[in-house]
Amino acid sequence: MKYSFMSFSTPALSLSEILATARLYGYDGIEPRIDSQHAHGIEVTTTADQRCRIVEQVSVSGIELACLASSIVLANPEKNDQMRQQAHERIDLAGDLKVPIIRLFGGCFPEDFSRQQASELLVQSLRQLADHAAERQVCLCLETHDAWCNPEDVAVVMRQVNHPAVGVNWDIMHPVRIAKFTIEKSFEILKPWIRHLHIHDGISTVNKLQFVSIGQGEIDHWAALQCLRTINYPDYLSGEWINWENYQTHLPREIKIMRQLEQQLDD
Repeated sequence: MKYSFMSFSTPALSLSEILATARLYGYDGIEPRIDSQHAHGIEVTTTADQRCRIVEQVSVSGIELACLASSIVLANPEKNDQMRQQAHERIDLAGDLKVPIIRLFGGCFPEDFSRQQASELLVQSLRQLADHAAERQVCLCLETHDAWCNPEDVAVVMRQVNHPAVGVNWDIMHPVRIAKFTIEKSFEILKPWIRHLHIHDGISTVNKLQFVSIGQGEIDHWAALQCLRTINYPDYLSGEWINWENYQTHLPREIKIMRQLEQQLDD
């Protein structure tokens, strides 16, 4: 398996420092979170010359840009026009930087807007963006998050969009915690479209999630690895840890745990 981590672990590090950190701890890639003022400098405002230098810098490092994690939300009618325009800009950013995946959200939608209406708007929006993404060799990956934690709701959208440049970012936590699906059931529903994963573990407290080390919480990463092996999954598992421990503590520990789980599957 290939592993990356989102820059929420390292928001104060420059791009060169994040790449060096990934290499030090044995990660294959990084996932820059854009639109959050992280210090890596990868944003829509990055100039053409800067983009060229970033491509060269990443190539020399031996570490890949696995995904651009965006803030795009497409299922809210009050924001949709603005978000679709921003999505086009972020597709071009990913294309220029040779990043194969953009993470985006369906997000939440107004109470007076039905799920069917939200689903139709999300389908329409993804279809409108898909050809541009394909031209730039980018896949738009809808995350299992917010109002779209239920894998069946996501599958409805994917079947209707039916475009090779649109897939799923399977955050393995949210369908379990929020929609009460098992890892195995989530995978069976989503597997035709899975192009990126977010991994992390936690314990639910009252109205709050407490991050814990993989294997110490509620999320069965062993089961996720078993499922992914059935399809020879070629893409990234990306650690998403927001406002947690110092990166020097959790980044080396969490990839070590995942590699150990893989080794146990081989034994």
